[in-house]
Amino acid sequence: MSTPASGTDVLAEKILRGVGGPENIESLTHCATRLRFQLHDGAKVDTEALDGLKGVMATVPQSGDRLQIVIGGAVARVYSEIMNLPSMSAGGTPRPQSDADVKAAIRAKGRGRYAFVDNFFEYLSDSFRPLMGVLLGSSLIIAIASVLDALGYVDFRAEDKSATWVFVDAMWRSVLYFLPIFVAYNAAKKLRIDPWVGAAVMAAVMTPNFTGMLNKDSGIPGITCSTNATLGTQECVAHVFGLPMQLNDYGGQVFVPLLMVALLALVYKGLQRVFPESVHMVFVPFFSMLIMIPVTAFLIGPMGIWAGNGLGEGLSWMNNNAPIVFAIMIPLIYPFLVPLGLHWPLNALMLQNISVLGYDFIQGPMGAWNFACFGATAGVLLLSVRHREKEMRQTATGALAAGLFGGISEPSLYGIHLRFKRIYPRMLVGCLVGGILVGVLGGVDTKAFAFTSLLTIPVFDPKLTYVIAIAAAFFTAMALVYFSDFRTKEERAEINAQRDAAEAADAPADERELVTVGATAEAAAGSASESVPAAGAAAPGAAASGTAASGTAASGTAASGTGVELAAPVAGRVLSLDEAGDPVFASRALGEGVGIEPADGHVVSPVDGELVTVVDTGHAFGIRTAEGIEVLVHVGIDTVQMNGEGFDVRVKSGDKVSAGDLLAEVDLDAVRAAEHSTVTLMTVTNTAELASVEPHVGQEVAAGAPVVTVRR
Repeated sequence: MSTPASGTDVLAEKILRGVGGPENIESLTHCATRLRFQLHDGAKVDTEALDGLKGVMATVPQSGDRLQIVIGGAVARVYSEIMNLPSMSAGGTPRPQSDADVKAAIRAKGRGRYAFVDNFFEYLSDSFRPLMGVLLGSSLIIAIASVLDALGYVDFRAEDKSATWVFVDAMWRSVLYFLPIFVAYNAAKKLRIDPWVGAAVMAAVMTPNFTGMLNKDSGIPGITCSTNATLGTQECVAHVFGLPMQLNDYGGQVFVPLLMVALLALVYKGLQRVFPESVHMVFVPFFSMLIMIPVTAFLIGPMGIWAGNGLGEGLSWMNNNAPIVFAIMIPLIYPFLVPLGLHWPLNALMLQNISVLGYDFIQGPMGAWNFACFGATAGVLLLSVRHREKEMRQTATGALAAGLFGGISEPSLYGIHLRFKRIYPRMLVGCLVGGILVGVLGGVDTKAFAFTSLLTIPVFDPKLTYVIAIAAAFFTAMALVYFSDFRTKEERAEINAQRDAAEAADAPADERELVTVGATAEAAAGSASESVPAAGAAAPGAAASGTAASGTAASGTAASGTGVELAAPVAGRVLSLDEAGDPVFASRALGEGVGIEPADGHVVSPVDGELVTVVDTGHAFGIRTAEGIEVLVHVGIDTVQMNGEGFDVRVKSGDKVSAGDLLAEVDLDAVRAAEHSTVTLMTVTNTAELASVEPHVGQEVAAGAPVVTVRR
């Protein structure tokens, strides 16, 4: 017996018919309230039939054969039902591309002046980035073992360690030794070929069969070994198929897999063109391995070893002959490399040094940069506490914890430092001080790849030199940021005025009258006989700058009865929904509310309540209050098309929030660059169930100032 179709199943089928069938759909996405169709022919849409469907609030045809269907809170379920229909198994029919379309797409791939430079660093970045978690894990295991070694509990470097500590060695060496296989997998995935083929080619030169030939006493005929008088290392050559093959231990190497996969991608894609698609699974991997394993063993492997050794020896020469220059250079260039993702080559050199030399000399000076970065964050944290900046305090606290205990600088960089231009010069002074101390005191080495955090201090040698250098870098940057501020005087005055206004707006109801947003100080003063001064009136600077609401109640407000105030989720000028520029919101299909042209990208909660919806792309939030008021905050118009780029979401569905809590940080410049409106909309989606929803428009407000009055 078949199961009856659910309501959304039926609605999904009717919507599909209404838009012209699956063959008319190029793509389908959704945001917090709407289905967004890109159609092949917008003329095939039956808007009358769609508008008549129960569960459809409105249809909004747009230019370029685009269509929006407003569903409301059930949009994710309806989207899922449509995509699960058998006729939508392909997910839409791509639009045929003209030659001009293809050329435009290729041109769009180059973000910088030279596309190949962008692609090169993306290749490096994406080959290493997925491994940061396990590299961090292994570095912390090393750190714990080093602490126990420092306390005399175990001799971490002894050759006759017990089985327990040999096993502990295996726990962290697993990542570093097999790193070439991991890198080969990620690199192949980045170049869109079978990642397992990349891993298999690299693994072939790391098997016991191959590494066993490195032992001249293995008894395998055809192997000759010699000792390098300069390095004191043993070099072996095997004669395979009558050809000399240099033998190397590829454990921990990173240049070899990066070079190998770049060539493998050409071979693999060439074979795909040679063989029919029906036999790709068998013959493409087979011939790829048959070609690339010998090429790697005979040519790429030795070349990668030579290249890595050459770079390492060049930096080692500078470290030995001009240590003060080297120690200063590393921490001063890292603040510019990391935000651009250009630090990956140096990370690769660190691993190369450990593999070849047995130690690395880059990470010590690099620690000066990291701790200068964390010190600047600490300065921001102290200032945010001093000035009662709740959002910045939360951001800085999380970033500082990630830095000090995880050695991760990105939360500090992207969350704080790159947003405020005054921080970088002060942080660079900390980098300079730390680098000078490393150089003057003789340098710092480490035998492990370690994230430079408090927990990994024991792996650096000499420890005292390292501690002095990173402490100096940290406290120098912290002091400079704290005493000179990361904001200008004007910015500080404005942000403090906004804070005072927000605190006044959040004052308990028994301490203030209901404030009608937009009432000027003069108008409020004119009705003083009908109102009482607010307990938490905004600072004078707030009223002068026009960013805060009046500190007294407007006439007539008390007479109409008190209600629930919805605060502005962003600072800026308040608009009516008719002026906001979105026909769906202007139609009030999603309820009454306001639009705000934002002054900055800080998006906060307008009410106390529970987040019932946080869309993946970060541009929309649904909040339900304890009184049953359902509020939608929608950042920008059509920003769902940005797929989350430029949106740093700080909450998740199910979180309890208070008015003023940070929901997201939005890069408004990125929104504008994508040619979308930045207007942030806030509506009460269950307006029909309430007595009234009264927007207050036409004024400049601070985030957290009341902009909508709701009466039940």
